[in-house]
Amino acid sequence: MNKYLLLTVLLATLGACDKSGSDASSGGSAPEAAAVKAIEFVATQDGAPIKIDAALFDTPAAKDFLATGKNPYIGNDEAIVKGKKVFQMYSCVACHGGHAEGAVATGLIGPNFKYAKNATNKGMFETIWHGTNGGMGAKGIGLMDPTDPKNGVTVDETLKVIAWIRSVSTGITGNE
Repeated sequence: MNKYLLLTVLLATLGACDKSGSDASSGGSAPEAAAVKAIEFVATQDGAPIKIDAALFDTPAAKDFLATGKNPYIGNDEAIVKGKKVFQMYSCVACHGGHAEGAVATGLIGPNFKYAKNATNKGMFETIWHGTNGGMGAKGIGLMDPTDPKNGVTVDETLKVIAWIRSVSTGITGNE
């Protein structure tokens, strides 16, 4: 009889643990945010850690990228069109050429990259977001113009730019 009582208490305890875990995941509480495993970003310049506010990863695609380092916009025609527009709007074409093939600055389409990390979407994101030591300034929102926290490309726009670059690249998706 005591065995059944112990089993009932154990099941009730486990049920309470499971319930509190599901409440946290559906409510978006602070403990959940702390528990989410995120990729770590590093500067192209020196490999130092880059801190990016998790709140900037505000779309499903951006959240997926933060968790996996894979760009969900690769091959997405709508995102590619938007990425090309952002690439043109921020005058990336002036240095990198109309097809990201390189002009004043290096090409972004591979297979050889000035920064080898740009063969991955995570690496290219880091380079665009935080800039390089080769003359390209940071393009990430709040970094492009530190006096204006709303100036610069968003995480989602950066992923779309990368999707466009990959669409004109030599068979590189960056998600390998």
